[in-house]
Amino acid sequence: MPHLTAQPTTRIGFGVPGYAHPLVAPVEWAELTRPGTPLHWAVLNVAHGPGTRPDPHCLAAAGKLRNADIKVLGHLDLMYGARSHGELMTDAERFREWYRVDGFYLDRAPTERADLPQTRRLTSALQGHTVLGHGTHPHPGYAEAADQLVTFNGPWTDYRWSQVAEWTADYDPSRFCHFVHGLPRTHLDEAVRIARWQGAGTIFFTDRTETTDRSSPFETLPGYWDEIVSRIGPGVSE
Repeated sequence: MPHLTAQPTTRIGFGVPGYAHPLVAPVEWAELTRPGTPLHWAVLNVAHGPGTRPDPHCLAAAGKLRNADIKVLGHLDLMYGARSHGELMTDAERFREWYRVDGFYLDRAPTERADLPQTRRLTSALQGHTVLGHGTHPHPGYAEAADQLVTFNGPWTDYRWSQVAEWTADYDPSRFCHFVHGLPRTHLDEAVRIARWQGAGTIFFTDRTETTDRSSPFETLPGYWDEIVSRIGPGVSE
């Protein structure tokens, strides 16, 4: 039985893996600046990265978040280690120059020990808050390569029976993120208990599910957004 980290006093907050473009999802972006929302950061994904030129709508959305003291992270796709260091750094520089991001969400991050040196090289070269989007438990060495690791990204049907890696007990819950889709409203309390018990300080839960067009279930607000904000947030005004 894996060791679990029960820390009920740790305040859980949200990390938004990436809403749809602000023109498509204006309500979602507006909700992020609602007073009292326990938001740790939000990912800006313009066009599978920074795009080829500054986008005024994304620039405005990022500016509103920064003005509300919310971290904005640029989306970089590592393709499980297949993309070159130079290509990733070029995208990172565009994010910094155009959108003044506070750090980076490194999607599809590798998990194997063999890829650890190149991942460390990248995260040490990037400035600001770094989140490695593994989606599962990587080799323990990755815990020292970034500020946070995404150790679960998947459906509720898997999450409710998931187990945490023993080595995570050596770190504070603020180091780990869990993203769960297809989570019914009736299981919200159970999912929050699992996150706390497994030592995840940053979460995003949604009742949305994956679709055949490969759109992310995290691109829109969950149907129970108000409810989960009220449960987790420190006194949200309705």
